[in-house]
Formats: sequence, structure tokens, C-alpha cells
Amino acid sequence: MSLYNLLLASVREHGSRTAVVEGGTAESIDYATLGRLADRLCDRLRAMGVERGDRVGMYLRKSADGVASIFGILRAGAAYVPVDPTAPAVRNAFIHNNCAVKAVVIEARFVAAYREELARLGAVPPTIVVPTAGAGAGLAAALDELDAAAPAPSTPPADVAPDDLAYVLYTSGSTGRPKGVMLSHRNALSFVGWCSDTFQPRPDDVFSSHAPFHFDLSILDVYVPLKHGAALVLIPEEVGKDPQALSNVISTHRITMWYSAPSILSLLAQFGRIAEHDYGSLRTVLFAGEVFPIVHLRSFKRQVPQPRYFNLYGPTETNVCTFYEIPREIPDDRADPYPIGLTCSNLVSRVVDTDGLDVDRGAEGELCIAGPNVMQGYWDLPEQTARGFLPPDRSGERWYKTGDIVIEEPDGNYRYVGRRDRMVKKRGYRVELGEIESCLYRHAAVREAAVVAIADPCGDMKIRAHLAVGDRKPSIIELKSFCSKSLPIYMIPDVFAFHDALPKTSTDKVDYVSLKSMS
Repeated sequence: MSLYNLLLASVREHGSRTAVVEGGTAESIDYATLGRLADRLCDRLRAMGVERGDRVGMYLRKSADGVASIFGILRAGAAYVPVDPTAPAVRNAFIHNNCAVKAVVIEARFVAAYREELARLGAVPPTIVVPTAGAGAGLAAALDELDAAAPAPSTPPADVAPDDLAYVLYTSGSTGRPKGVMLSHRNALSFVGWCSDTFQPRPDDVFSSHAPFHFDLSILDVYVPLKHGAALVLIPEEVGKDPQALSNVISTHRITMWYSAPSILSLLAQFGRIAEHDYGSLRTVLFAGEVFPIVHLRSFKRQVPQPRYFNLYGPTETNVCTFYEIPREIPDDRADPYPIGLTCSNLVSRVVDTDGLDVDRGAEGELCIAGPNVMQGYWDLPEQTARGFLPPDRSGERWYKTGDIVIEEPDGNYRYVGRRDRMVKKRGYRVELGEIESCLYRHAAVREAAVVAIADPCGDMKIRAHLAVGDRKPSIIELKSFCSKSLPIYMIPDVFAFHDALPKTSTDKVDYVSLKSMS
């Protein structure tokens, strides 16, 4: 079974229904058109030499062209590797070179800088250049031009095995380089099946797609609605950060199923002018990726009381692995966030101490997950993959160590306590603070760099960089500009602090505890 089969079934059953709507322009594409476009891309990729098991890069803004590209790549038996179109070309070129992509579907505006960076790495894969992504027209035009020069023969869908790679999502890496999380068709289909059973989507549903395609929230966004013949409303980057524009999208497109990071719902609660818009179609609100400050959750829920609300938890390596339904009423005196909940029915969990031994209920420990959602591993990082799992035991399960410290409550729900490592979540994105430090150390004026993350009273995560510099103190603008050449926007420090030397522990390591107290 391939993820492509989800689209194929909906094309057969719901061909004339709207599949994808672009929220910024209201342009749309139906299932039949989406399916034909995916098939054409598959044929072109095959003509370019793409085979089952290869990787194909995606460097496109979020669009119907991107959705068609995902399914065209999957139909060819390849795995898609999406990158952040707002990130620096040097980062995206590294990702695609690291993953040895066989071809790339890319928008024209990104080509020059991307090819320049790839050339420095020694390999430039063939590209399908989309003039401008939008409603599938850009991808269709690119394929028309290629077909005019040399038509691509029609080919059947690849014979894909469940454990074949479906996509590779790159996350921030502690070594200073992004690392690729490898997910199979089995991994994704297990998760999509659980979503279908839990949230009961219908063909008349309208799903939001707030997350970009390189973010793991997009797996629910793309596959769950398209499996059920529902409509998917793509929310563009510029709208996604504007609470009033978001309110308008929810109202205008009659969104029924919403999914985003809590920070977006917090923005809507505070600045979305909800009372001026019609949220009446919403029946399910899902949020994941970070802690939802209770003050904003309470506010949003009181302004939009009719949907069911679910807190979903899970790292990219497992997608969602626990969930908790928020009660109908949130008491005024509640100050603590709600639990991350019970383990999803298709997975199993355990909580272990630093030696990998199970702890008693009520004691703190690291949450470990096993089951069909769990990733295959990290691309070309066998040692890091091995460190990500508990040593094999008699059960035969592969227990992924989430790095999250939890407590199992008497009712079986897990309560999130914090992280074991130096990874934090900002706007739902995973950020390894070590990667930011590695970037800062490349600045000629920086002698020492240490990065900490502090949550403000509203729960928003702020990244603070502490620097010891030489004779010349760089300006904040210079440092932010320097970071922007290697890091995506959400990883650029919010605040810079300068020191003659960074504080050290008795073992001469950077004293991060002291630095946090300074923030």
C-alpha cells in the first residue's frame, strides 16, 4: 500500500470535488485534475531516470503544485524531500545534497542561488523548473514545456512496499547541520489511519493547512483530507502570521478541521477579532508542537466554544504518539497546561530512567515510543540513529527515546515536564540550540557563543545568544544578517547579550544555568 493510493481512491470516488484551495487567492483544483497532474509528474520523473527508492527534492512555496508534486513523486516510487522556501539557499542545497536527491521540483525564483550552492557541493541534479507555483498551473506549464521537447511515456504507479521510504523531513541538528528523519509508507499510513479513526473526517469537511510541507504537521494536513475526499485549504506564509487574515480564511472558507501550533491559536485569541468573523463551521481544533499556555487556550475556547479540542503530542520521529481531549470548560483557577494525554491506540509507550529501566507510575522519566509510526532512522547517521533508541530487548520492539521527560498520572495520562537535551520548540518548530551556536561560531568576531531559550509569561519561546567577542563588537543587525545566511528565520536569536567571557562550571564547561538566570 502506497500513500499515493489514498489520492487514487479519492480521484475515482470524488473526481469532481474540490481537492485543494489556495487560501491566498481562492484558486482551486479538483481531485481529477490533481490526479492527472501527479501522474504527469511521475511520468516525467521516470523519463529523467527516477526509480523506486530514489529521493526527489521539493523547493516550492506551499501550493496545489506542491501537493501534486508530493503525489507524483510517491507514484514514481520515490521519496520526497521538502525544504523551507523561506530558508537560505545554502541550507536547502545542503539538505538535498546530503540526501542525494535524483531530481528537484523547484520554482524559478529559487534556481540561481540554489544551483550556485549545489555547485559548491559538487553535484547539481536535474530540475523541473516551475515558473510560478499556483493552483497547479505552474507545474502544468513546466511539464508542457518539457513534453513539447520530448514527451514522457505514460507509466503505471510503482509497486511500492510498505517499508519503502516515503519522505525525509529535515529537522534542526545538534551537530550544527540539519538531520533527515526517514519515514516510510507504513509509518505515515499508520498515523493517517489513527487520525481517521479518532477524528472521523467526512467528504464535506474543509481542512486547514497552516504548516509548511517540510514540517511534520503537514502529514495530517495533506493525507487525512485527501484520503476522505475532503477539501484542503492551503494557508500561505504571509497569511499564516496575520491573525486577522487567518480569521478571514477560517470564516470565508468555512473551515471545519483546524490544525496548527498553539502559538497560532494564541495569536488568533488575542488579535484575530474572532467576534467579527464566523467560526461556526469549526467542529475540531487540533494543536501540537509546543505547550499551549492555559491563558490563551482558555481565551480561544471561550470565544469559539463549539468544536472539540485536542492536544496532540509527538516528535517528527513518531508524528503524533499521544493525545488529550480538552474538557468543555476550563476553570478560571487552572494555571497548568493540560496533559499530553494517552498513547495513541496504534502505539505503545513506556517511561524509563537514565539506565533505560521502567519507572513507577508517578515518577519522572523519559517517554519512549514503539509501533508502526516510529521512524526508520536518520538519513546517513547510523550512530545517531542507534543513540535514538533503547538497546534491543526481548520484546523485539524498537523503543524510540523522545528526549521528553514526563510523569504518568494515576488516570494513565502523561504530563509533560521538560526536555532532557538542548532541543526546544519555537512556533512548533524543533530547534537544536547547538545548531545556532555552531552558526555563531563561524562569525569572525565571536570567541565564545552559548544559546539559551526562555519562555516568557505567555509561554512564547525566546532565543537568547550570549557572546564573548574580540576587539570589534558586531552590531545586532550584523549578527542577525549573518545568521539569516545559514538559519531559517525562526532559529535566528531574538536577543543578543555580550560578555567579556562566558561563565564556566567547575569542569570548565559553559554554565548554562547561570546564563538562563541572566535572561
